[in-house]
Amino acid sequence: MYNKFGQFIDGKWQSSANKGTYDVINPATEEIIGKASKASPTDVDKALKSAEKGFEVWKKVKPWERSKIIRKIADEIRKKSKILANWMTLETGKTLAEGEAEVSAAADIFEWNAEETKRIYGQLLQSRFDNTKIQIIYQPVGVVAALTPWNFPLILAARKVSAALAAGCSVICKPDVITPGTVMEMVDIIKDCGVPPGAVNLLSGDPAKITTQLLSSDIVKKVSITGSTRVGKIILKQAADKVQRVTMELSGHAPFIVFDDANTDKVTDIAMACKYRNNGQVCISPSRFYIHESKKEEFVKSFLEKTKKLKIGNGLDEGVQLGPLTTKKRLEEVEQLVEETKKEGAKVLCGGQRPAGFNKGYFYEPTIFDNVKDNFKIMTVEPFGPLSPITTFKSFDEVIERANNHSAGLAGYVCTNSMDLAHKTSEALETGMVAVNTPFLSSAETPFGGIKQSGYGREGGSVGIKDYLNIKYTHLGING
Repeated sequence: MYNKFGQFIDGKWQSSANKGTYDVINPATEEIIGKASKASPTDVDKALKSAEKGFEVWKKVKPWERSKIIRKIADEIRKKSKILANWMTLETGKTLAEGEAEVSAAADIFEWNAEETKRIYGQLLQSRFDNTKIQIIYQPVGVVAALTPWNFPLILAARKVSAALAAGCSVICKPDVITPGTVMEMVDIIKDCGVPPGAVNLLSGDPAKITTQLLSSDIVKKVSITGSTRVGKIILKQAADKVQRVTMELSGHAPFIVFDDANTDKVTDIAMACKYRNNGQVCISPSRFYIHESKKEEFVKSFLEKTKKLKIGNGLDEGVQLGPLTTKKRLEEVEQLVEETKKEGAKVLCGGQRPAGFNKGYFYEPTIFDNVKDNFKIMTVEPFGPLSPITTFKSFDEVIERANNHSAGLAGYVCTNSMDLAHKTSEALETGMVAVNTPFLSSAETPFGGIKQSGYGREGGSVGIKDYLNIKYTHLGING
């Protein structure tokens, strides 16, 4: 399936210099989907030179023309929705419905940034001197290294590539080895929409080797990474040697707080939507449930009933709501965390094992725990799977202190019928994003990102493009 692709350098698909490949696995069947091209050091050098030349061309393209090209990419992504969704289901295991929703969101991101291209505003200030003016303009930062993970391969590549293009930067995109085809299909669409050679490049292969070589180059001026906190710290150290600008969206461990005035049925609908999206393999997935003690019995009963009705299976099959975990490693880590949580004293209310009847695939039942304490491993380590530890609280101050007692600060969820309590909780939570009475946080028009060890910088919204621009101030004498 990967034969028509390869490394994308200087506007062309090509085999790696040494013809190397690697296997890509379907997580629902454990079968090999195909062999994807594996970049060599020579390919990385070629991509760097291509991006350097591409930047000189693309930065001179006028904003309105850039906007037309980027908007065309959005339109073409929508036209190829089924193709892209099929790639995601094959590579990640997510359902076709989730894949199509991701395609729609990725297209929206390109469309949003097509418009942001036209709105890179500068400033002209009054000077303290009679014969001078103060001018502030924004200029593209240069060549961007876009490092994307496997859980949302299209959305996360779209965020980085579209913002870089909108700002006038060139970009080298490195998709995860688990999901190369999804991103290759997107880059192929970009190729056909009028982006000049070198403005967008793709390197597929060993993440550590490619990233190290990219960041060791003086050509790369900015790095954008979505990944784990562990990997983010490694990237940050590497980027420090070249003083490269870095935007990082890293691990989360989102608290889900339910106050005593919340509507239980609506709350559990929200919990279902945001917990089981992509099988819990989401950085903003709720992973610490704090339920007011007066609501616990109702919440657990409703959440259990709805969870048990989820249909598990191959994401390509009709009616399936929960596909497999994406990798064997992820499955084994989830299994290990479940066993440790049980040993620590938690009670398994449902799940806790691989589902019966599946001889192949990385499937695991959605699992809900009771009798969980804050010092259990599952409350400190991001589960990144369909695991829901439930605990209770008595007061506002208590739950805020406990929710904030974590090094991650990406997202949080609040359920209450009180607007006063909603604002108070949102402001008190130490996270970059808060969802109140809704499962939705990510959209093209909103700034996505975290604080503390969940990273810094934002992608999306009106501020997202700023991370791809340099500020230049000129003090202008107007008398010659």
